[in-house]
Amino acid sequence: MINRPSTFNLQPSTPKSSGGALPLDVERSMLKVEGSFLLLNSGKCDPAFNMALDEALLEAMPRLQTPVLRFYGWKEPAATFGYFQKYAEVERATRLRPLIRRPTGGGTVPHDRDWTYSLVFPPGHEWHVLKAEASYRRVHEWIQSAFARLDMATELAPKFHLAGAGQCFVGYEKSDLLWRGKKVAGAAQRRNKLGLLIQGSVQPPLPLVRAAWQRAMCEVGRIAGEAKWSDFEPDEPLRQRADVLVRQKYSQPEFITKR
Repeated sequence: MINRPSTFNLQPSTPKSSGGALPLDVERSMLKVEGSFLLLNSGKCDPAFNMALDEALLEAMPRLQTPVLRFYGWKEPAATFGYFQKYAEVERATRLRPLIRRPTGGGTVPHDRDWTYSLVFPPGHEWHVLKAEASYRRVHEWIQSAFARLDMATELAPKFHLAGAGQCFVGYEKSDLLWRGKKVAGAAQRRNKLGLLIQGSVQPPLPLVRAAWQRAMCEVGRIAGEAKWSDFEPDEPLRQRADVLVRQKYSQPEFITKR
């Protein structure tokens, strides 16, 4: 089940150099974080439940009609892999267990030291109608600006660089977030008539405080687009749907090994 969300302190994190402003490259970017957002901090959850709740949030978008930013962790080390990946290849590529197939695409992601989040947008929302490349760039511009507030300079990958087929953090794709040439943030997407789901992983190279980064993400939204944040706790239909998806899908070998 879901751990009760924590309320974030959205006071500025007082970075040494940014002075509360966004870096110039982000000010000129596509970044738009506007309107009302629901903020969910799930805490550490079971791997199958993490995937199930993200899909349940996507299914609930036509009802909720408000974007959700969810931060979450893992009760045990695990690896998730893209919906279209072949299980046998993933099994050989990582020693992490359990292996859980995601509802989104992309490659294999280790969840032993990372920070994970999801963004979910309702149908017709400005993010939902973007092309996949544009929403991918936009979410990493958001993370880039949050890191800038914590005095960590990063850049968007200008092009694709293949180094490990099917492994998300070996090599990088265009618009992944890089620190000194190494990928530190990647994401996967699913866009359909219900809305847009973005599942992302951040693997910070420096000893940053996760809570400070989460606050910075909210601050960037407030500064970049006057986003209004409301703490969110899933209601009973949403919790029940997530539990059903755990039992019938994300904990089932038939789904995990389907390819």
